Amino acid sequence: MTRYPFRVLNVFAESSLAGNALAVFETGAALSDELMQALALQFNLSETTFIVPSSSATAKVRIFAPTFEMPFAGHPTLGTAHVVRSLFGCGDRLTLETQAGIIPLSARGDTWTLRANSPRARATTATSAELARMLGIEPEQVREHPLWIDAGSEQLVIRLQDPDAVLRCRPDPVLLAHHGSNSNGICLVYVWAHEDVPPDENGERVVSRFFFLKHGAVVEDPGTGSACANLGGWLVVTKHELPLSLSVDQGVLTGRKCRLFLTVDSNQQIFVAGNVIEIGRGEIEL
Repeated sequence: MTRYPFRVLNVFAESSLAGNALAVFETGAALSDELMQALALQFNLSETTFIVPSSSATAKVRIFAPTFEMPFAGHPTLGTAHVVRSLFGCGDRLTLETQAGIIPLSARGDTWTLRANSPRARATTATSAELARMLGIEPEQVREHPLWIDAGSEQLVIRLQDPDAVLRCRPDPVLLAHHGSNSNGICLVYVWAHEDVPPDENGERVVSRFFFLKHGAVVEDPGTGSACANLGGWLVVTKHELPLSLSVDQGVLTGRKCRLFLTVDSNQQIFVAGNVIEIGRGEIEL
């Protein structure tokens, strides 16, 4: 029997039992791809990560959803950086190698910030009416410029009329698979809207939700850093005035409220930040 230590963390969390949960295995060098995938399914969280050595960054991170490996994801990258700092004693600045490239990260206390890749964009072939049917809302609630955005993970970014429209979404799994599957055949859809309230100290406020499919059923993610980065990419591509800062609320309907922070600077660089809280450690014996 071999023991594999892991940690459990909550990312984008404003309290210990909020945020998006993450399991991080401290060493994945001896694990096969098949075993990593099986462990991710065993934990059955949005993502489980595995730290492995890197020749080009502080460490390399492998990121697994329960049923597939991901090239990049925001909350696993932030949470893994928190563990890497603890394990390696590398201070508040480090880099993580992902399949999507080298991601620079920095921390102030337990608030971590990543710099996302420059965005790529492509148009969706679905009409506003088709997207509305997919989401279970009225066509007039879909705003202009729904786009596929890739700042590390390609997702369909759809701006809606208001936060009520975001909260009313009840996606159809068949239509979600048809209209919301990216170039890799993975269904990833992000909806968002501005809140009609004065900006706070973290800038304008946004409400968002993120949907994907698991074994044919619609699943909602509590807090999605890659989608937040893609929102930054959407704002760049649609020529929003820069610089800007957004405070993004997600996960309210999942019972796991998340608060994400998005900054896009005058050079079109995209930064996503959030608090990370470690809540437990353990070992798997195999």
